[in-house]
Amino acid sequence: MQSNLLTKHFIMFAIVNIAGQQFKVEKGQELFVHRLEAEEGAKVTFDEVLLTDDKGNTQVGTPILDVKVTATVLSHLKGNKVIVFKKKRRKGYKVKNGHRQSLTQIKINKIA
Repeated sequence: MQSNLLTKHFIMFAIVNIAGQQFKVEKGQELFVHRLEAEEGAKVTFDEVLLTDDKGNTQVGTPILDVKVTATVLSHLKGNKVIVFKKKRRKGYKVKNGHRQSLTQIKINKIA
């Protein structure tokens, strides 16, 4: 019974550099990344794979591995508004700005 518990936690995953950020991805996972220059429904490939783990067999790149991660672009959208407020006390200085990050929702298809 203990072997079943161990195998549930060993799903193949990879750490990938996508648009300047590192993400831990698994097959079938959906995630939001910074806006990608791809059409909705298009397939994208990420080459900068830093680490892979397949059932305890870990490979670490120096600096990257010869592995590709393919994904499908689901949609383009904007994130929640972030309020940026700056103030200097006793100086009469106040600035209020808002920002909404442009995001892309992707679904991981394959790690190969």
